[in-house]
Amino acid sequence: MSKYITTPIYYVNGEAHIGHAYTTFIADSLARYYRLKNEKTFFLTGTDEHGQKIEESAQKNNKPTQQFADEISASFKNLWDEFEISYDKFIRTTDADHKKGVQHAFMKMYEKGDVYKGEYEGHYCVSCETFFPETQLIDGEFCPDCGRSTNIVKEESYFFKLSKYEDALLKHYEENPDFIMPKSRANEVVSFVKGGLRDLSVTRTSFTWGVQMPEELNDDKHVMYVWLDALLNYVTALGYGNDNAKMEDFWPADIQLVGKDILRFHAIYWPAFLMSLDLPLPKHIGAHGWWTRDGEKMSKSKGNVVSPKEVADAYGAENLRYFMLREVPFGQDGDFSQRAFIDRINSELSNDLGNLLNRIIGMSGKYSDFEIDSVDVEKYHSKEMAQVNEVVASLDTFMENLQPHRYLEELWKLFSIGNGAIAEHEPWVKMKNDQKDQALATVALVANILAKAAVMLHPIMPKTTATIADALEFTINNESYNELIIDKKLLKVFNIKKVPPLFPRIEEPLMPEAPKAEPNPPKEAKKEEPKEKEETDNLIEIGQFFETKLKVGTVVEAEEVPKSSKLLKLQVDLGEGKNRQIIAGIKEFYAPADLVNTQVCVVANLKPAKLMGNLSEGMLLAAKDEDGLCLVRPEKPKKAGTPIG
Repeated sequence: MSKYITTPIYYVNGEAHIGHAYTTFIADSLARYYRLKNEKTFFLTGTDEHGQKIEESAQKNNKPTQQFADEISASFKNLWDEFEISYDKFIRTTDADHKKGVQHAFMKMYEKGDVYKGEYEGHYCVSCETFFPETQLIDGEFCPDCGRSTNIVKEESYFFKLSKYEDALLKHYEENPDFIMPKSRANEVVSFVKGGLRDLSVTRTSFTWGVQMPEELNDDKHVMYVWLDALLNYVTALGYGNDNAKMEDFWPADIQLVGKDILRFHAIYWPAFLMSLDLPLPKHIGAHGWWTRDGEKMSKSKGNVVSPKEVADAYGAENLRYFMLREVPFGQDGDFSQRAFIDRINSELSNDLGNLLNRIIGMSGKYSDFEIDSVDVEKYHSKEMAQVNEVVASLDTFMENLQPHRYLEELWKLFSIGNGAIAEHEPWVKMKNDQKDQALATVALVANILAKAAVMLHPIMPKTTATIADALEFTINNESYNELIIDKKLLKVFNIKKVPPLFPRIEEPLMPEAPKAEPNPPKEAKKEEPKEKEETDNLIEIGQFFETKLKVGTVVEAEEVPKSSKLLKLQVDLGEGKNRQIIAGIKEFYAPADLVNTQVCVVANLKPAKLMGNLSEGMLLAAKDEDGLCLVRPEKPKKAGTPIG
């Protein structure tokens, strides 16, 4: 049995940030997990290096485009090597084999009739490498995804018949409900496809930095569009279009990890391309959330972007891996805070795991000259061993279902069992009461718990667990996995080694705190001639305020409005016996799945209006500034329909 795991290829317009590290940590942990089980595994990562944005970034840095791409790509590869990421291939879209494979795929699509030449005119966002119809623009000019200005571009283009695959995609989603993980992310993709797919422009003539057209077409003025080029890396890395060396072994991919911002490209464009090429679709597309810092969106202008290298240098790369995979459920947004990070290191890594190892080293040294014998473990601790085996047996499900946070949460129960056994059986009392066999059995029990936990923690923290295994005189590999986990055996007679504390306590943050946003200075009052009161203040009477009925509502359902880049359709419970439908322009800032079962503040007595053909029976309260939009919510949960005011 084989496993193929991919990260997205990272765009080389900037250095790696913590979001890149999160995706890569998950993929690396999965790859290590499957290798531990002796499953043939191929782990792919790399960099996406073509497109107008890269060409322009290189020009701004006064460097040849290839040199600029080389330098940024190397920074990613060097960081992953420093973090000991166990990738099998680091692909670059500037690789000759990749370009050849893309050209081969293009010709297959063209010969099948899925690619045709036409002309495109539309609003193009260079930053997103995407065309948008005018109806989707903000204020008729700005990109609905990133907010930057768009340019009207008219050019000849080759188009991919995306619309041809609309029904096939919907059928695939229905027949494979776990194709998109977590399942909460699938609804937005299905809604988008049901709204109708337009054919996709897949070449450009306005820049030259991209994969050239196949020689057979004799059309040198075109280069291939970045998404067609980039997505095909997942098969060109296996030799597609060249020697196809690894295609039979590893395609289709088992798990393709992406950030939620590029889910649509991977869950719609990518499977449609594969259908056109008559290739099987990946088994799972896993979309994770974004990371904030101390509750605020990260941005270079704020100076609060988290550098994974800076964190790893301060706290250790494996501690960072543990924190990120434990802190947030896969698919949801996470927040990086030094205080939360330090708390997990001190309470879970230092107290639960590190101290347990230190206690066993200390007791074994005092009671048996560091020799541990498991001969009496089953005799005196069958109850604890049953609990351990139950926990270990549950772990595979969490890893297979892309729930690393639950995997670690369950795994940590082993350390609770170990610490609980010491507290309950008090080996030091047994030694005083001449019950040495029972005391040593408890020490051996906990040593075996640590051994089994180290094996299962190994994919997340490989270096740390190798140190634990060395202290317990064994090696973590497929052989020890089979013996300790599958066959439920125990370590026999061994000598435990002293090791320095694995996780020294941290009392103060080891990195500078993120700068706080400076409050705007108060503006000096302008000296103006007195005006009529209603002109000066625009004040209202309190009675006018109470004419507006504000209520707390609970979002029951949420979905995208088809063909709209800004609107979400919400069903909101206002305690009226039936739900209100509210159309809100918040799609840029909230995914539908993130809103369900949350509370909002609603203007409840607005006259109903139609937005893009959908009736809206109210308005949500929200605040928006240069950092984005956030909904106004009650501080604590309130009963649906509770008045505000």
